[in-house]
Amino acid sequence: MLGILWLNSHEIYSEACLTQMFFLHSFVIMESALLLAMAFDRYVAICNPLRYTSILTKCLIAHIGVLAFSRAVALMLPLPFLIKRLPFCSANVIHHSYCEHMAVVKLACADITFNNIYGIVVVFFIGGLDMAFIICSYVLILRAVFRLASTEARTKALGTCASHICAILTFCVPAILSSVVHRFGKNVPNHFHILLANVYMMLPPLINPIVYGAKTKQIRTRVKSFFSLHFIISTNISSDAAKADSVQQSHWNGRQHR
Repeated sequence: MLGILWLNSHEIYSEACLTQMFFLHSFVIMESALLLAMAFDRYVAICNPLRYTSILTKCLIAHIGVLAFSRAVALMLPLPFLIKRLPFCSANVIHHSYCEHMAVVKLACADITFNNIYGIVVVFFIGGLDMAFIICSYVLILRAVFRLASTEARTKALGTCASHICAILTFCVPAILSSVVHRFGKNVPNHFHILLANVYMMLPPLINPIVYGAKTKQIRTRVKSFFSLHFIISTNISSDAAKADSVQQSHWNGRQHR
C-alpha cells in the first residue's frame, strides 16, 4: 500500500505476488491461532488460577507456537501452486492494494471452482473452528465469573477479558465481511471491495495498541498526566492572555480619561 500511495508503484511480478499472498494469509491464520491461545490463557487464569503456572508451562506455550506456525504453513502452502496452474489471459489488474487470494484467482480465464472451494473450506475451518473454541472458552469463563460472590471480583475478572474481546471483534468482523462480500457480492462496486480489504488488514494493528494500552495502568497514568499538563499550560496561557488584555484595557481607559 505504501508502494502504491507513496512511490506510485502499480506493478508486481507474479512470483512476488504469490509470495506476498502466502505470507499475508499465513500471518492472518497465525493471528487467529494467537487469539485462540489468548482465550485459553484467560480461561485458565480465571477458571483455574491456582494451577495457572502448572498448566501453562513454557513447554506447552512452545508447542502452541509451533502448532500455530505449522497449521498456517500447511494450509497456505498449496495456494501458490493452485494458482500457478491456472491460465491468465489479458486481464492482469488486481482490484486490491495487495495480492489477496480471491482477487488474484478471479483474473484467471479458466474454471476456478476448486480454488474457490479451497478458500471457503480454509476460511470456515480456521475462522469457524477457532471462533467455536473461543466462544466455548468464554462460556466457561462467564459461568465461572458469575459464580463469584463478590461484585468487585466479577468486575475485575471481566475486565481482564475486555481487551481480548475487542481484539477478536476488530480481527473477525472485517475478515468475515471481506470474505462474504468477495464470494457472494457480485454487484458490489470495486472500490467497496478495496475499502473492506484495507480495513481488514489495517484495523487490527491500528486498534490493538489502543485496546491493550487502555488496559495498562502505567500507560493510562502517563496519558492522563500528559493531557493534564497540556490543560494546565493552556489554562495558564489563557489566564495570562486575559490579564494582558485587562492591563491593556486599563491603560487605554486611563489615556481616554487623561
